[in-house]
Amino acid sequence: MELSLSTRESAGASVVDVGGEIDVYTSPKLRERLVGLVNDGATRIVVNLADVEFIDSTGLGVLVGALKRIRARGGSLSLVCHEDGLLRVFTITGLEKVFTIFPSVEAATEPTHA
Repeated sequence: MELSLSTRESAGASVVDVGGEIDVYTSPKLRERLVGLVNDGATRIVVNLADVEFIDSTGLGVLVGALKRIRARGGSLSLVCHEDGLLRVFTITGLEKVFTIFPSVEAATEPTHA
């Protein structure tokens, strides 16, 4: 399956809407988008995984790498995920303690989370 990516601004955050599968084949596309946002000066990134059906370890590595990159510049990266299967992946890997995960883009972009 292909990976779809679109980027928009919402309440001062760069929101990356992701759809499809994030795996060894599609991860470079996501990495390129996230690195580009950080290099362009984004300080708040929200990765919306609501339409993601599958994520493998390569995809998780891309998200962790982006988190480290933006934190090094004083920014933040949060995730939107509400699907039980994906949430389980974050729980099993312990990444639910690393990422701030929200149930919706609206919750992730509230001013109190800036």
